[in-house]
Amino acid sequence: MSKITAAITAVGGYLPDFVLSNKVLETMVDTNDEWITTRTGIKERRILKEEGKGTSFLAIKAAEDLIQKTGLDPKEIELVIVCTATPDMKAASTAAYTATQIGAVNAFSYDLEAACSSFLFGMSTAAAYIESGRYKKILLIGADKNSSFINYKDRATCIIFGDGGGAVLFEPDEEGLGVQDEILRSNGEGREFLQATYGGSSYPITQEAFDEGKHYVFQDGRTVFKNAVFNMADVAERILKRNNLTNKDISWLVAHQANKRIIDATAQRINLEDEKVMMNIEKYGNTTSATLPLLLYDYESQLKKGDNLIFAAFGGGFTWGSIYFKWAYNPN
Repeated sequence: MSKITAAITAVGGYLPDFVLSNKVLETMVDTNDEWITTRTGIKERRILKEEGKGTSFLAIKAAEDLIQKTGLDPKEIELVIVCTATPDMKAASTAAYTATQIGAVNAFSYDLEAACSSFLFGMSTAAAYIESGRYKKILLIGADKNSSFINYKDRATCIIFGDGGGAVLFEPDEEGLGVQDEILRSNGEGREFLQATYGGSSYPITQEAFDEGKHYVFQDGRTVFKNAVFNMADVAERILKRNNLTNKDISWLVAHQANKRIIDATAQRINLEDEKVMMNIEKYGNTTSATLPLLLYDYESQLKKGDNLIFAAFGGGFTWGSIYFKWAYNPN
């Protein structure tokens, strides 16, 4: 009997309609298009503006796109994982609501939170369920409404983040395609450098904290950048060496879209030419848990069965890692 591996067999995505360009940000905060583009590579980002719609809306739309494209019966889905740093509510599961709304009535579901590494860690989780033989259809979604905790008077953060959602379907494969290897890491000492302090259980929100904007996300940009550059590049290089791969063996680098300079540094570390680096940060900014599935969504038509992909991510916590992955299908 062939060894079961976990492959992605379908991709979906969703971006809100509202475009927040650098030109518009110039009217909101002390910054300019040239400064943002030079330092981050971002030109615009999408924002979910409708009142009362949260991360689940993005997740549902991405899932519905996948279902519509493939003709998948939602009742066949056995597990729904929503990777997010911005759940709809505390206590109530965003994944449970998402699963119900898309008609995945036979699935169990839960949220997975590891900041910008959430989807990468979710890939490992979904693969383990598939490889166990217990489950055959797992919907893995990455979605974040980052605008819900951004202070649009703070130019250090408001220029970076956008909203969006992406979804993939994991299924068993007997040809050796899908997840091949992974290196996943975390270090809690990094927590102080990227976080939204108030609103969690350590520091429940108070009127005073709210008035002072302490519920908004904060980051020490220099420290986060330095750690992201080193750690993302390091794990990408290590996973290549561990699997005896060279840059010639790699079809694509699928890297978290936080900053173009971080992506470039990771590509340079593994000697990968620019045309093999998936990039959409210019259009969407950092959509946190959605960056990796949205890259697959944008590049799906260029992917070919057997392509070697190197996924890499870095996020708050700190969390980071890399996955070596073989693509399982040709474009339609």
